[in-house]
Amino acid sequence: MLINFIRGEECRIAVLEDSRLEELFTERASASSYVGNIYKGRVTNVEPSIQAAFIDFGFEKNGFLHISDLHPQHFPKSEGDAKERVGKKTPRRDRPPIQHCLRRGQDVIVQVTKEGIGSKGPTLTTYLSIPGRYLVMMPGMNRLGVSRKIEDEELRKKMRKAVADLNPPSSMGFIIRTAGMDRSKRELQRDLNYLVRLWKVVQNRLRSAKAPCELYQESDIVTRTIRDVYTPDIEKIVVDDEEIAAKVRDFLSIVMPRHQDRVTIYDGKVPLFHKYGLEDQIAQINNRRVELRSGGFLVIDQTEALVAIDVNSGKFREPADPELMALEINLEAVKELTRQLRLRDMGGVVVIDFIDMRMDRHCREVERHLRDEMKKDRAKSKTLRMSQFGIIELTRQRMRKSLERSISQDCPHCDGSGQVRTVESVGLDVMRMVQLAMFNQQVSQVKVKAAPKVCEYLQNRRRRALVQLEEETGKRVELLIDPAIRSDRYEIVCFDERQNEVNILTIAEAAKELQEKRAPRRRHRRRDKHVHEEPTVVEEMQSEIDEIKESATSNGTEGAPGK
Repeated sequence: MLINFIRGEECRIAVLEDSRLEELFTERASASSYVGNIYKGRVTNVEPSIQAAFIDFGFEKNGFLHISDLHPQHFPKSEGDAKERVGKKTPRRDRPPIQHCLRRGQDVIVQVTKEGIGSKGPTLTTYLSIPGRYLVMMPGMNRLGVSRKIEDEELRKKMRKAVADLNPPSSMGFIIRTAGMDRSKRELQRDLNYLVRLWKVVQNRLRSAKAPCELYQESDIVTRTIRDVYTPDIEKIVVDDEEIAAKVRDFLSIVMPRHQDRVTIYDGKVPLFHKYGLEDQIAQINNRRVELRSGGFLVIDQTEALVAIDVNSGKFREPADPELMALEINLEAVKELTRQLRLRDMGGVVVIDFIDMRMDRHCREVERHLRDEMKKDRAKSKTLRMSQFGIIELTRQRMRKSLERSISQDCPHCDGSGQVRTVESVGLDVMRMVQLAMFNQQVSQVKVKAAPKVCEYLQNRRRRALVQLEEETGKRVELLIDPAIRSDRYEIVCFDERQNEVNILTIAEAAKELQEKRAPRRRHRRRDKHVHEEPTVVEEMQSEIDEIKESATSNGTEGAPGK
């Protein structure tokens, strides 16, 4: 584990396995994470249509609290008698409507589970959980649980009995973490006492503080990572800051005293991450295309709520059998794409398009391999079976912005779309707006500010149309080159006879209103039989046909061949 710390700026923690980057955690001082913090908030709005409430907990955006994350203690008395058990929340169908549970202005204790992403605010819950090294305390619960990552049923019973022997408070639930396996009773008791004391501090703040306010702050990234990620499998912790190294030793002295000697201080002249060749690996994390060792590659596209991963064979052509080739590439892709999900910290719905395989047992093998790799991930996930089109859907818990979103921003030119409008399309748009303005009675002069390429297009390709507009309206159009304006943007300023500015948006709205007023009048005239209308082309043809028939009948030739 490498810890690179820049005081007052950034902290980066990397986990390496055989010199290969496996996990990366980044936190900047300007955008520190608040996931896990507990706040005393106030209900600002209750929305029955989506069964959710918005909570003001002291941040710019209000938090989102869904009915499924509302603890039964907030239910009406007639429906909130049943106590919650760890791992078994009240089903959604058995919960009362949220408008019967919360009201505007009510104080409520909430915990942040996900950071706000895009236009969405943070996600909140009233199921509080405070993690320790070996245990997770859940106030308001009444059962002991074991981490789902521990699958051995005998071991689960043993660990549950070990915590029950500690006589934990009846009003609190506890979950045993994977780090608590095979720990002595003394170590578990020390962790339990620490969490109980911490909750008493939170309760004291709750009585004296006014909403919105912070009651509990999650540990910093160094302590949090050592607590959650560090295992005896990690042979060395290298830190490039003496104070941080001392902090890590102090924490290990409490939770794992025998591992203090694994912390070493790096004082070389070459930056720590460059020394271990990590900067190049980090630079490749945000690439859309990820190469595989066999010659295949992945294409990863991320949207606000969905991640799409496409598996391609590329140059891999070793097995003669296409079925075996597809299986080998898919198995290799599984290991790399799960690693990419961890490194990029992508969450939400993930759709993976594997190379098509005909044999059902090969599809099941890829599914099994994917589930095994996802178990290595600390984030919760759920994987579905492969469809007939070779697609697997899975969900991965998202608690904060992905690495790409946290270290980058949308391009100011394309707004994150990756595309900008062509000069021709911008020029045509300018012509439409100029024509709209020129035929308005209030406007006597129009000035257009645009990029050099757009002005060049208008002067060369649309000059004749501009001259015709000026001659027809008797008004003037002036083109102004502004290098500061982006190539897909422009500005149109209109003036009246007194050189007062006329809002172009007002002109467009007026034209739209006039069009809407004229439309029903035309429809009304068509319904009125007394209003004379010009005959259409079809009506003129029908009248001619009738005249031909009458003349044929008078001449006795009706029904004659060829007529």
